[in-house]
Amino acid sequence: MMWTLGIVAGLAAYGQAALTPDVFLRQVIEKGGGADFIFGDDRPFPECHASTLVETGNGTLLCAWFGGTKEKDPDVGIWTSRFANGTWSPVKRTAKIAPIAHWNPVLFRDPKRATYLFFKVGPSVPSWQTYWMQSGDDGETWSDPVELAPGDRGGRGPVKNKPIILSDGAWLAPASTEEKAWKAFADRSEDGGKTWQRSDDFFFDVKKTNCRGAIQPTFWESAPGHVHALMRTTAGKIARADSSDGGKTWAPAEMTDLPNNNSGIDALRLDDGRVLLVYNPVARNWGPRTPLTLTVSKDNGQTWSAIADLETAPGEYSYPAIVRTSNGVAISYTWKRERIRCWRIPDEVLK
Repeated sequence: MMWTLGIVAGLAAYGQAALTPDVFLRQVIEKGGGADFIFGDDRPFPECHASTLVETGNGTLLCAWFGGTKEKDPDVGIWTSRFANGTWSPVKRTAKIAPIAHWNPVLFRDPKRATYLFFKVGPSVPSWQTYWMQSGDDGETWSDPVELAPGDRGGRGPVKNKPIILSDGAWLAPASTEEKAWKAFADRSEDGGKTWQRSDDFFFDVKKTNCRGAIQPTFWESAPGHVHALMRTTAGKIARADSSDGGKTWAPAEMTDLPNNNSGIDALRLDDGRVLLVYNPVARNWGPRTPLTLTVSKDNGQTWSAIADLETAPGEYSYPAIVRTSNGVAISYTWKRERIRCWRIPDEVLK
């Protein structure tokens, strides 16, 4: 019953019903896209989670995730695969720097510099150290990993979702920590990742928002310096914060009408101003991680309309990542902790 109530709340927030996965997939395939499992049952790890995507300079789609016996286990490492010529390459363990759990890879490309892979290392979330690697050949080879903020514990830089490049050229990474309390913030670099400046933690008025914690923001910039964040919370709804100075300072966070089951989300602003959001529309803290839904806003995130459900069956479909590609968008996510699934959605479908 609680699951049903969560779904009803989600549909009410949309204002319209989502297309079913089957109907949407037919539209995607008709326009030249698809939805693929990146690997099958012959995977070299029992479990996987927290995928990330980027399109490289040569048009190849690159995906990463963490995989191992189970989340938090010391054998968990960062794995990658490349989509080229219509197929995904055999999976490859790309980062494993110590016999300690690795977490939450984030792929990112600065066209003027290189392709980057960020990830966390630590036996538990509060002890995370952030490492990053770079590739000058579109992810074929990588540099040795180095700490993003030497000596930091808790996780600087992108915690789950991709950084964005602001209109002034700075990188803005959506970050958060989980030491005693959940706190979200922004990490800004003005020198291509060499140094980072941390914003204050986003402020929540607990009495007003009924929110005692928020993590894993996702960012977009609507106009020069005007940056917006959506984030998962403990309050059964997605929270929002806004900045007018490129993410250096932020107005107090507020709750949206978008339901949230305290699981990962991701957003993307298109060139025409529309904002896409992928999330689980379930209005219950620690509620089910199904369905997984793609929505759109035409008014900078004030109101939202459903496009399609990507998954609706029982099971876990979570931690989505959405990125721009040369002919549309791509979305990856955890599929029952067994596989990573990736949708390649042409622009023509989104029109």
